[in-house]
Amino acid sequence: MMAHVISIANQKGGVGKTTTTINLGACLADEGHRVLIIDSDAQGNATSGIGVQKAQVGKDIYDVLVDEYPLAETIIHTAHERLDIVPATIQLAGAEIELTAQMAREMRLKLGLEPVLKDYDYVLIDCPPSLGQLSINAFTCLLYTSDAADDGESV
Repeated sequence: MMAHVISIANQKGGVGKTTTTINLGACLADEGHRVLIIDSDAQGNATSGIGVQKAQVGKDIYDVLVDEYPLAETIIHTAHERLDIVPATIQLAGAEIELTAQMAREMRLKLGLEPVLKDYDYVLIDCPPSLGQLSINAFTCLLYTSDAADDGESV
């Protein structure tokens, strides 16, 4: 079975996207589901909010999106059982500009995520407060990995 992908997005900041992502992830993990959170916001609040020290992060979501680094190698296991995260650091702030000139820029997250979808029941994407390339990448994952898309239904 393929993971359910949920993007938590709103173009306004301070509306609870990160809080929702972390709490939903923790609750799903407590229910026995394998959960991956992808922090797609340069502020990295989902990363620090789940207990990961950003200064300790080697490769993050920026490396996946811009340099096509394997997403599987950026995953950090958290202290919460069955709950993992792909972290974000301030480096992600430059991704919007750098992705503009890239081929298939809207597909970078989907392509990086595909190899690990079988390892999780849920993938939660914490989006930035904008409708730029980072959010578009998150929405593209929904279009091509959702159960509705698998069944041929419109999303």
